[in-house]
Amino acid sequence: MNPVFNTITYEVSERIASITLNRPEKRNALNFVVVKELKEALVVAESSPDVKVIILKANGKAFCSGADLEYVVRLQEYGYDENLIDSTHLMELYQKIYRMGKVVIAQIQGHALAGGCGLVTVCDFSFSVPEAKFGYTEVHIGFIPAIVMVFLIRKIGEARAKEMLLTGDLVSAHKAHSIGIINDVLPIETIENDVRNFALKLCKENSGASMELTKKMMADVQDLPIDDALLFAAKMNARSRATEDCRRGMSNFLQKLPLEW
Repeated sequence: MNPVFNTITYEVSERIASITLNRPEKRNALNFVVVKELKEALVVAESSPDVKVIILKANGKAFCSGADLEYVVRLQEYGYDENLIDSTHLMELYQKIYRMGKVVIAQIQGHALAGGCGLVTVCDFSFSVPEAKFGYTEVHIGFIPAIVMVFLIRKIGEARAKEMLLTGDLVSAHKAHSIGIINDVLPIETIENDVRNFALKLCKENSGASMELTKKMMADVQDLPIDDALLFAAKMNARSRATEDCRRGMSNFLQKLPLEW
């Protein structure tokens, strides 16, 4: 039985877990409860043997407008320690998506702003409709895009990240694609099927163990000196050879047998 949440929905079909932001009346804005439930849903998906790929999407006109304004008002009454607890809560969500062993795909049907654009940034793949806008707008209200900055610099480089973070400007889906924030722009009429077909392709054609180890290595290797990085790569190479997926894949390859994961 799928878990039941208040601010999101969770369902599994054909080894794909769909996690859907479900506060359309609030433009799927983030607050403590939404972040908590997203983290819980990701833990369920990661631990489930019936799930291989995760799609993160939303109901309504907006994908995610960032922090809930009512929530922001309450945060102004917090002291440093309370704010640190809250910001760590959001950090843990971004970190979970970025580092978890299963692939996470963002399906963006509307604007992704501030913290919502942060969600897009940390997903492994992101596909958007042409009508969506993207932006890290925190500087416009005297705030800083602190947590997402760590991931965005990795994703698109310092120069592009400065352009997005220091201006706070909104950009089109096509611009977001051109600078590497998202992977592709898809028609609104077909994005649901296109993203699902992409997820099914990953499920059927790729080893889950291989994708998990590849994600781990990409997250860890970038900060290592070249010699340490190569040693780490050699160890990961050896580790992958010991997996059951590798044994099965090699065996089928050598015997020229069809293979569907």
